[in-house]
Amino acid sequence: MKRELAFVMVTPHTLAKSRTGGVIARYLARTDLNFVGARLFNPSPALIEEYAHSIRHAADGVPEVNRLIADYILKSFGTNPLTGKPHRVLLLLFEGIDAIAKIWRVTGPARVRAECGETVRETYGEYVEDSDGTVRYFEPAVLVGPTVERAKKTLSIWMRYTQSDGGIVQSSAVYPEGNFERTLVMLKPDNFRVPSLRTGSIIDVLSGAGLRIVGIKKFKMTVAQAEQFYGPVVEALSRKFKDIGTDRAAAALSREFGFDVPAEECKTLCENLGGIFAKWQFEAIVEFMTGHRPSKVLEEDKGTAGHEECLALVYEGIDAVAKIRDILGTTDPSKARPGSVRREFGSNIMVNAAHASDSPENARREMAIINVGSDNISPWIKQYCLS
Repeated sequence: MKRELAFVMVTPHTLAKSRTGGVIARYLARTDLNFVGARLFNPSPALIEEYAHSIRHAADGVPEVNRLIADYILKSFGTNPLTGKPHRVLLLLFEGIDAIAKIWRVTGPARVRAECGETVRETYGEYVEDSDGTVRYFEPAVLVGPTVERAKKTLSIWMRYTQSDGGIVQSSAVYPEGNFERTLVMLKPDNFRVPSLRTGSIIDVLSGAGLRIVGIKKFKMTVAQAEQFYGPVVEALSRKFKDIGTDRAAAALSREFGFDVPAEECKTLCENLGGIFAKWQFEAIVEFMTGHRPSKVLEEDKGTAGHEECLALVYEGIDAVAKIRDILGTTDPSKARPGSVRREFGSNIMVNAAHASDSPENARREMAIINVGSDNISPWIKQYCLS
């Protein structure tokens, strides 16, 4: 079988209802495909018109359903009439053998069965018609390409607008008066080692903050990015070792020499060892995030993408930083409250599922380092759709 690139387009309604995590979880857990790309759009009138036209006049599919979807795109993808702000559309890319058919099976047809929740559309979509067959309400939850040709056509259209309409976007929500912020969440590599519900489930938990996702990027961090991103922790780790190492050093020396070594006597030792500890811990963090120890990578190779996968999410809303950090929980999963992301999905202080910015200033710094708004879906589309 041939490797293919499939897409899932999460509709404005699904995004607004914070069902994004549940949708992503379905595709990651029910297929063996590689989740390779994600990008948010504020689709322009030109993009909406071109996409709807391509669906309406598609050679494949059921003409009646194609017209229904085209009309839905024209009605639902544009400006929110209540706020005057653009809607968000999320494009997800999945790559692998027989990807189109696998995504279609998980998605289900547009005419959903109301009494069942087997597919994504049966769970999150709606299809209501009158006794005479007139469609009264239609919400497909997601749009997908049912055939290879339809997927190629759609992705080629959206790729042309990825710079003008995509990146870190606007939300159609109107926020109350307050401390409006944007913050970064980065889902760490431990969430992507095997296909699972983890990534979607974490996003679902984060939806409890009542914030809006306005940026998303699936990427592999370079060593250079990781060094810059985590550079500020070195000094903090060095200082921290005096506190965390003193008692442990005293206990270890007592066991080794057979007499009680006062903890006070070990403080100077731990102060001197702090820099060594910080460097060792920093190397471990960078290796966890990229797959490479920085001391073993040539300087000219540090800008090459690593082996480990991450997902960056930008959230916006009132007091976004504090709300996200509260839901994530403390850095040590064993001390985090039940129901928090790190308690439910973390293993230890480093392998703790996700990172969140601790201030709006650091959020801006971190977003710039990994360039959340950059387009990294076009190379995938060009490889599979334009070759």
